[in-house]
Formats: sequence, C-alpha cells, structure tokens
Amino acid sequence: MNSVKVVGLTGDVVTVDGSVLETLKASMRGPLLLPDDDGYEAARTVWNAMIDRKPALVACCCGVADIRQAVVFAREHGLLTAVKGGGHNIAGNAVCNGGLLIDLSAMRGVTVDPIASVAHVGPGATLRDFDHECQAFGLATPVGINSTTGVAGLTLGGGFGWLSRKHGMTVDNLIAADVIVADGRLLRASETDHPDLFWAIRGGSGNFGVVSRFEFKLHPVGPQVLTGMVVYSLKDAASVLKQFREYVKKLGDDTNVWTVMRKAPPLPFLPPQVHGTEIVAFCVFHAGNPDEGRRAIEPVRKFGTALGEFIGMQPYIAWQQTFDALLTPGVRNYWKSHNFVDLSDGAIDVAVKYVQHLPSPHCEIFFGLIGGATTRRKPDAMAYSHRDAIYVCNVHGRWETAAEDQRCIEWARGFFRDAAPHATGGVYVNFLTDDEPERIPAAYGPGYTRLVAAKNKYDPTNLFRMNQNVRPA
Repeated sequence: MNSVKVVGLTGDVVTVDGSVLETLKASMRGPLLLPDDDGYEAARTVWNAMIDRKPALVACCCGVADIRQAVVFAREHGLLTAVKGGGHNIAGNAVCNGGLLIDLSAMRGVTVDPIASVAHVGPGATLRDFDHECQAFGLATPVGINSTTGVAGLTLGGGFGWLSRKHGMTVDNLIAADVIVADGRLLRASETDHPDLFWAIRGGSGNFGVVSRFEFKLHPVGPQVLTGMVVYSLKDAASVLKQFREYVKKLGDDTNVWTVMRKAPPLPFLPPQVHGTEIVAFCVFHAGNPDEGRRAIEPVRKFGTALGEFIGMQPYIAWQQTFDALLTPGVRNYWKSHNFVDLSDGAIDVAVKYVQHLPSPHCEIFFGLIGGATTRRKPDAMAYSHRDAIYVCNVHGRWETAAEDQRCIEWARGFFRDAAPHATGGVYVNFLTDDEPERIPAAYGPGYTRLVAAKNKYDPTNLFRMNQNVRPA
C-alpha cells in the first residue's frame, strides 16, 4: 500500500506511510478503504445530499476491536476524524474532507432481553432495526419518526418521538453505554460507572468518544397502536392552530399530536384536488387503550371542516415508517430550529406566512409536541437540559437541485429570524446545521461548563471535533 496524505487535526497534511496503513489494515476485521476502492463511495455518502465530503481513509468497523484500532491510529497520527453511525445528521458531521472516517454502519446488531425489558444496540443500527427487534416482544422506547435515522446520533443529541410524552426523551431511557474514548480505552458509562461521562453523552453529542453499544430501557408498546392524520386547509390554519394550542394544555401523556404545515402529498384519503395545496396536518398517536385514544383525539377532528382524515389501528412499526417517503436520502436539506414553550399568536402568524410561500413542494414547517414526561427530569440531570420545551419546531428546507439552494435556504433562515422573538432561545442540537456555531452554547444549555470539564478529561486534544463541538479548555 502506498503512503497517503491525510488532513490532520490542525488542518495540516499528514503523510501516513504505506507500511503503517498495512499494519492498520491487518489489525481490522473490516476493510480499510481508499478513494479508489469498492465501497468507498457508499461509505462516504450520507443522507443529506448537500454534503459531498471525501475522506482520505475509511475504516469500516465490524466490532469494538476495529473501533479501538481506528481511534488509536487517529490519535497517534493526529488525524481529522469523523464517526459515521446512521449518517442521518443534517449537518453532515458523519464525514470529513481529507481525514479519517470511522464507519460504524455495519454494526447494526440489536439484542433484546424481553424478561428484563432491555435492548443492547449497536452504533450502526437504524430506528427500523431497533423497532423491528423490540416489537417482536411488544416493546419499544422513545426514538425518532424516520426509520432510516441512526440510533447513535439520535440518542447522543437527546432523541424524541411519538412515545416521549409518555416515556421521556431517548436519553431518559438510556441505562448505560460502552464508550471508546480518545486514548483507546473502552469505558462503561452509567449512573455508577464513569457517571460524568454518562452525564455528558446524554445530550452532549459525539464529543466524548465512540459509543460501541447502547443499553436501553424498554416499555410495553403495541404491537397495534391508534394513529392517523386529520388534515385542514391552510386558510383555516390560524384558527385550528390556536385551538390545538389550548387542546395540548389538557392532553394526557398517552397521546401525542404533531402538526405539519406543507403542500399536501398524494395521500389516498385526500381528494385529488387537495394534492399539492397548502395544508395543516395533525398527526395523531395514542400509546394506550384505543378507546381512550379515540376520545382523546376527538377534539382534533372538530377544529374545523377537515379536508380528509384517516384514523385507525396499525402496527407500531408501520407508523414509525409512515413518513419515510417524505424523508428519503439523496435530496438536498437545510434546517433551522427553535424550541417553544407555547404557540403564541405571533409564532402562529409567522408559520402561516411562510407556508404561504414554500420555495419547494418538499419544504415544511412542523411543531413536534413533547412535554409530558420530557419535562419531569431536572434540567441538570444530564447534558440534555431543555426540560421547558413543549414544542420542537423544525423548519425543514428540502429540495432537489443545487439551483434551488439560495431560495430554499433564505426561506428557512427568514422563518427562523422572524419566529425567534416567540421562541425560548434554546435549540435541539440534532437539528443544528453546520453554519450555526454561535448557537452551540444554546443547544447545550446551562451545563456547558460541565461538558467542557468532561471534554478536558476524556478528549483533551479534541480528536472528536466533527460534531456540534464542545472545545476543551
């Protein structure tokens, strides 16, 4: 193997001798890929098509030993290093230009202990992998809403979804994790083992090491759940959203309702003339008794005159994949995000205004309802601190061609700017793009100094910097 030039941590170019690369390659079960090798393009490709980065080396890991070898190699040679799990992060931090990519996507194992109601999850597993194994036993834990999302990145940033009102954030259900820190040690992080590291990885993103195994608490869910959508015209948006705001204040934890504002996809329960028009859709989910669920969501059906609705029982796994068609890989994406404690009249007015001027039929604004159990942990219990957030808003810019970039990005930024006076100032770290470094302290909140202390201890040279970075002091 010939020598390879690799970008270093300080931006300089490091020449790695071919014999050194051969030693690394021989020490791994998985392949070590160069740009001309088969599998390289697939390894460097991530969900957001705006990210087109080319690492000099890709270490495709098959187990803990491979990860340790790759981390020690990166540290010893001072290499710019990215870590890829599911590759779904909007900012594209799973891949770097010219450095070393540690690819965990082959480590997708999920093992469920149905007696203990615990799942052990590999760092390359997707939500689809996780749900598939857990639902075989009628179990689940709160995760996101798109089944191609990686469990690792979702969890390290906090994680929330349909079950969060009942069972909390994803990190609230993390029991322990195995973490390979910058010096190559494998540490178990839990409430009793390296508790400072455990505190930090629950919301502190990938700043402190590579997680090789997650251990989650599971809850009885499904396999059939009551779900569906109720769709209104955008002309009724102000009225229905204000009713929604009041409805939420009395809502039980078993029920979750998200609202999405966008152009109507060709849903079979909508009349053809509605397809492509601006709508407000209420996506309903109930985790408990279906009869109680029908009573709980009945007010949503009476906010106004619906354009169409579909509500019924379906497998939890199917509901977890319902929105996949709107979030497929290979499309250009740019997001902006706010947290809200309430939907003020001003916030509603801004959202309605911007949905009237969607720059692409794929763009949308959603308000993901959390609250409930997510608010009952103390803000300093773990690195994820936004326990006041009732809604997480994502301005989802999404389009197909580079020619649309400026128009769609400016639209998302415009909404973000105009909605800011009505928001908390906090933000969900997983929704940050790569051009918002000034918002990193807001994403991590008042525990930022504790994160810096953990960074100083476990990654003092900032090897793990391809993330929403906490810099060591």
